[in-house]
Amino acid sequence: MQSEITDSNPSTTPPSILSLACDLPNICSLAGLFSALLALYFALIGIYPAAMIGLIWAVFFDWNDGKIARKMKGRTAIQSQIGAQVDSLIDIVSFGICPAVILLSYGDYSPLLFPGAFLIVAAGVLRLSYFNVFGLNGKSTYQGLAFDNNAIILVFVFLLESFLTTSAFTIVLYITIVILAALNVSHITTPKLNGSLWYYVLALYTLVITLIYGWLLL
Repeated sequence: MQSEITDSNPSTTPPSILSLACDLPNICSLAGLFSALLALYFALIGIYPAAMIGLIWAVFFDWNDGKIARKMKGRTAIQSQIGAQVDSLIDIVSFGICPAVILLSYGDYSPLLFPGAFLIVAAGVLRLSYFNVFGLNGKSTYQGLAFDNNAIILVFVFLLESFLTTSAFTIVLYITIVILAALNVSHITTPKLNGSLWYYVLALYTLVITLIYGWLLL
């Protein structure tokens, strides 16, 4: 990737790698990565309410990095291109690997769950690769379910965990993961949830989910 940027801009000296961490939208993206890593950690040790809190905050930061980037003046084309790559790579961790690890961990790492875990990660790789090349359909719709919706839906579905047996909820979780993977790469069109209204809806949802799972941790 660096050689491609250098070749297309022969007069431009590439920035240092660490300088990318000084770009405010990238800082926000990395905060989302930190949240996703917390979700992975708590999933691995079996504290699922904490994992859900980390997961929904990963979504919140994911929504904010683009919002910050659009409001910043003077960002170069190179900063925008690199920021898009940072965001995309973090999305794989947050909305592909995290759900996969949560499924495997909750199901006590049964090999029967591995196909579902693979599908959600593979769907993310295919979906984000497609989006990075083709972008939106028009100005306001995606092909397939937007990848961040995986986490938004998963933290809601996980509320059922308290009402079902471990075996029953493992099946629910498996089915949910497979359906999400199928929707991620499907031909359906879904709206881009943009604008202030949807932002405040997500902010409220993040707060409510944090409070519910925080209470469950007590």
